[in-house]
Amino acid sequence: MLLLRLLRPHHWVKNGLVFLPLVAGHVVEAGAWLRGLAAFVAFGLVASGNYVVNDILDREHDRLHPTKRHRPVAAGAVALSLAWMLAAACIGAGLVVGLLLSPALFAVLVLYLLLAQAYSLRIKRAFVADLFALVAFYLLRVFAGSAAVGILPSIWLLAFVVFAFLSLAALKRTSELALLQGRGEERSAGRAYVVDDRLLVAVVALAAGYAAVVVLALDLDSEPARRRYAQPEVLWLLCPLLLFWFTRAVALAGRGAVSDDPVVFALEDRVSLLCGAAALLVLAGATVPWTP
Repeated sequence: MLLLRLLRPHHWVKNGLVFLPLVAGHVVEAGAWLRGLAAFVAFGLVASGNYVVNDILDREHDRLHPTKRHRPVAAGAVALSLAWMLAAACIGAGLVVGLLLSPALFAVLVLYLLLAQAYSLRIKRAFVADLFALVAFYLLRVFAGSAAVGILPSIWLLAFVVFAFLSLAALKRTSELALLQGRGEERSAGRAYVVDDRLLVAVVALAAGYAAVVVLALDLDSEPARRRYAQPEVLWLLCPLLLFWFTRAVALAGRGAVSDDPVVFALEDRVSLLCGAAALLVLAGATVPWTP
């Protein structure tokens, strides 16, 4: 169980972005989805291995954190040698799967690892730059799916991902700073932010979230979007849903009510799950013809 916790399987939901080029392209071919699934597994293994490496490198800082100090490596529950072996096995297996699937996917996985190490060693302690590094991690997941199935993502899709996940990255920092202020502390261990930055980061989170909705609206108004859906006008309901979710999430983060990972928060928050279900209903309503 401790080794499974090290791999953070709940973070694999982020790797669902691998399927985004398939979903956006309305691909129905079974072979393409199987390749997408293989890319999902490959990225998941590499990312999990990287999480273990991060826990090893960050163990001293994690021991000073109120929740991260309970992680297996920081708590001393898993030996460093075993953690290194687990990381190597996961990363090695993921790279092999990626290489067998596509040289382009292998290149994306290697780039992810290089960026991840740069993030752990330096970028995570760089003011604001850390937010854009987190966005790059999500973009690489989209590129991994694209490389696996040979579908180029549209510029609208990439722009939406950039703004949406910049919002989530800033949301994460906003919540961390709110919790820090609640504990009467000034600066987070291993980060470049102080509590006075909370308003700035919250503004970035809200502005980026709203920008993502604007990009979505522009895409929905395009001719390709109107051709892809039977009832494209129904998709406009996604805009108020997303505006509500981003606004509420930023407000909760400002109160310190969002967990360390906004994705985990979205999966555990009842209102977020209801918004997700409503979005799926909207997509279904736009896809299915209403008239015979």
